[in-house]
Amino acid sequence: MSSSLAAIVAAATASTTPTFTMADLPTTPSPSPTTTTTTTTTHQLSRYESQKRRDWNTFGQYLKNHRPPLALSRCSGAHVLEFLRYLDQFGKTKVHNVSCPFFGQPTPPAPCPCPLRQAWGSLDALVGRLRAAFEENGGQPETNPFGARAVRLYLREVRESQAKARGIAYEKKKRKKQPTLKAAAAAVETERGGEDGGDAATAMFPLSVFN
Repeated sequence: MSSSLAAIVAAATASTTPTFTMADLPTTPSPSPTTTTTTTTTHQLSRYESQKRRDWNTFGQYLKNHRPPLALSRCSGAHVLEFLRYLDQFGKTKVHNVSCPFFGQPTPPAPCPCPLRQAWGSLDALVGRLRAAFEENGGQPETNPFGARAVRLYLREVRESQAKARGIAYEKKKRKKQPTLKAAAAAVETERGGEDGGDAATAMFPLSVFN
């Protein structure tokens, strides 16, 4: 009797208790490569790179508007000089003529009809950026028109003429010379001799090493 009762209870339990399989369980979908959202960070260009890109686009537009249109592969130093002179019309730097009473004065007391030009520093920086952009866009260093001798001479002429007209001396910063091993050894010997010889250190060791 007990065995039959146990059988009845087991049958009742099996009929009322639901059975689940792995397929019936809710699953969390795993992210697939196609649906995964990735956060991409936009590369932020530096101020120099942004300006270089704008300058390169401006020069490319100038070549396109050239009459006749000029291909970059046929661009020479002479065309670069045309471009630099073309930019003078957008300059904001007053360059006094020789006949101007304010010639050579860095701060003229009154306005004058002298023309506005591109400052030498702006042109020099522009040529440097375009020279780098030319090679970054597939140009060869030996055929770089922005490094042509005519361009370097033009920039030097502009620098000297504007320095005279504006009364401003453009001087490049000199690099400090690093003392060599030989100079350092001489300095040690000089210091030793200076203890007995007074100003011998100053006389024997050139001050230009530290300048």
